[in-house]
Amino acid sequence: MQKDHNRILRSWKMYDWANSAFATTIMAAVLPEFYSSVAGSTLDSTTATSYWGYANTIAMLVIAVAAPILGAIGDHSGGKKLFLGGFAALGISATALLVGTGNGMWFYASVLYICGRVGFAGANVFYDSLLPHVAKPEEIDRVSAEGYAYGYLGGGILLAVNLVMIMIPDLFGIPNAEWASRISFVTVALWWALFSIPIFKNVSEPKAIVARDESRNPVFAGYQRLRKTLRDVRRFKELAKFLVAFWLYNDGVGTIIIMAVIFGAEIGIGTTHLIGAILMAQFLGIPFTLFFGRLPKRLGTKNSILCALGIYIIITILGYFMQKPLHFWLLAFLVSMVQGGTQALSRSMYGSMSPPSKSAEFFGFYNVSSKFAGIIGPALFGVVGQLTGRSRLSIIAIVLFFVAGAAVLAMVDHEGGMRASAEAEHLGKIEEAADKQ
Repeated sequence: MQKDHNRILRSWKMYDWANSAFATTIMAAVLPEFYSSVAGSTLDSTTATSYWGYANTIAMLVIAVAAPILGAIGDHSGGKKLFLGGFAALGISATALLVGTGNGMWFYASVLYICGRVGFAGANVFYDSLLPHVAKPEEIDRVSAEGYAYGYLGGGILLAVNLVMIMIPDLFGIPNAEWASRISFVTVALWWALFSIPIFKNVSEPKAIVARDESRNPVFAGYQRLRKTLRDVRRFKELAKFLVAFWLYNDGVGTIIIMAVIFGAEIGIGTTHLIGAILMAQFLGIPFTLFFGRLPKRLGTKNSILCALGIYIIITILGYFMQKPLHFWLLAFLVSMVQGGTQALSRSMYGSMSPPSKSAEFFGFYNVSSKFAGIIGPALFGVVGQLTGRSRLSIIAIVLFFVAGAAVLAMVDHEGGMRASAEAEHLGKIEEAADKQ
């Protein structure tokens, strides 16, 4: 029995290994620089940075609007894995098609990137929603952190291969670095597809629960559940406060991930330094993420996140003064210390305060928070960059997101939120038993 449980946990974590190739090569390292130097070669560097920010904003707006209703439909229909597969297929296909991006094709690259980002983020709604079903309450922090560690390792391994391919294209029989970058997009699609197989094979679909007063039509029921979830989220006061805090500080986290490389390219830091520093952060992120997964036993989950946000404030202030490749490497090291831990503990803290029987719809709201965060930060970079002719001033505004997010998070009663979740789940089981009679 324990062996089966461990296999299920490994299979769930392998999806982080699979899709993190998109996060590293496409979102963070190779595509941003490629977008600036190749796809946006007909644009000036600041405009290319702005357009990259706008592409991220559009993608996050789409998924932010769709995630809550899709999450509710997934819970009602027992289709979490089906939706996960559909969004993953969209992301994988769009990523593979990026191989066709040539000089000046910024619009083509933007459209495919938007589709890929929607697929990546949409699939994560349902991937995250499986966490409370595969992990026991006492292991949810550790399992969530280990999932991110798997992602760091998997994404880092493929990024390392892609970096060597870009630096020494002759070794692979590739004509030049531009084509090596294009081929790296195909490797991401293949990696994502191949290592997604375990979660579909070994993780069971959680049982669908249809209330007596719900429509049997999944779409109509989804809207009914969405309205009810809005009321429920308000009823879970600590969970609602956490969502506000997460929305604020995750805006800063997401903006740093998305905009760091293209901003580095704008100020003249070379491709090797940019991708190399991101690669270093990937591998160093593994032990730091595992460390954060165990830190709550000493400090508590909330206090552990607050520590990470303090480091992020330092990172952002230092980022304003970044000029040399060495600066980028040092900042990448600091980010590696806290990025995975912040995301993993945020996911587990939210999951611990969410009723398991409504995990997909509640994680839909969680992902809405993160996606709306992904709207404001990149858009701010784009607008400030175009208004001032340089993106450096945009960095200062990010500090406000971390400070405000930390202030709201400090007011969250985590234990009270967990008690409210347990009481709601118990009441739901009583109502389900009454419906069957």
